Amino acid sequence: MKKFLLSSYQDGLSRRWVGSIYEAIQELGTWAWRVGSCLGLLGISVEAATIEGRISLPKVRVAPVINQRYEIIATGGVLGTNPPLAVVYLEGKFAGAATPAVVQMIQREMAFVPALLPVRIGTKVEFPNLDPGFHNIFSFSLAKRFDLGRYRSDEKPVPSQVFDALGLVTLRCDIHEHMRALVLVLDTPYFTITDEEGSFRLIDLPAGGYTLKVWLDSKTMRERPVVLVRDAALRMDFP
Repeated sequence: MKKFLLSSYQDGLSRRWVGSIYEAIQELGTWAWRVGSCLGLLGISVEAATIEGRISLPKVRVAPVINQRYEIIATGGVLGTNPPLAVVYLEGKFAGAATPAVVQMIQREMAFVPALLPVRIGTKVEFPNLDPGFHNIFSFSLAKRFDLGRYRSDEKPVPSQVFDALGLVTLRCDIHEHMRALVLVLDTPYFTITDEEGSFRLIDLPAGGYTLKVWLDSKTMRERPVVLVRDAALRMDFP
């Protein structure tokens, strides 16, 4: 958030004015959290905050493979989904998960499903093979390097990996060259994927001051500071 405001300073605003805005946002977030806590102690029912909006997505890219609903393609070295989708998430200081999550990315009809998977750091991802032949899932990404080896649908336990470093991980299959997927490892439990129109909705969010971030592709991020109040919905669009 502070980085976002300092960019405004570079655009010609005074540092003192930018600093005042940042402090005001922090104070408002703290105030909202205190109000919600007091209401809870008094036995008054309160609900978590919600953010909804719409992201202006890139145009549909030319796809080299046409038998997949969603796929990962590279354009000029930039990885993204086709049709374009975005990951929207709330960045802040959150308590760690009591129990690490376990999710799946399956292989079906020679494709990864889903092709784009956001997860919280520490999540275990299982890779069940639902095809009749072999698959071999691997990654050379800096955030996670592994090779599951060749395995069939009857492999037990289901091959898996724990994603314990932040960043973008590109997955491939050593047997089927066209297969590709992305795992986006985040330090937050609050994230979602837009639909094809760019619409999104984040629910059950805690009150306070945070940064709302949008991942569009491997090179494009957008962000804005937000202040959330309990039992309130915030509209946030990224044109």
